[in-house]
Amino acid sequence: MAKILIVDDSRTSRKILRNILQECGHEVIDEAENGEIGYTKYQELKPDIVTMDITMPKMDGIECLKLIRSYDSNAKVVMITAAGQKDKMIEAVKSGVAEFLTKPFEKDEIAHAIENALK
Repeated sequence: MAKILIVDDSRTSRKILRNILQECGHEVIDEAENGEIGYTKYQELKPDIVTMDITMPKMDGIECLKLIRSYDSNAKVVMITAAGQKDKMIEAVKSGVAEFLTKPFEKDEIAHAIENALK
């Protein structure tokens, strides 16, 4: 199973996602509340996968995705979106995102997205 870093400014979203990922057998190695911290933790921990919220303070998910991918072109990032973020989703695809998840979280969707990202 995968070692995963969760990057999301919502404590509640991080908790829900952590619980689901652990239920699926993955190891959540750390969490970050914005892209700035997420990028630093990516460099330190080198997770198999990062789940990344798009909208966050200090540094958003798209900017963090670009930094992570420039640091490690093989990085696997699963982007988390809310409804109405089509432009951000397109930018994420162009920046090399592996998969998308939408809020609210569904366990089956999360398991499928992580599985696809690992391929």
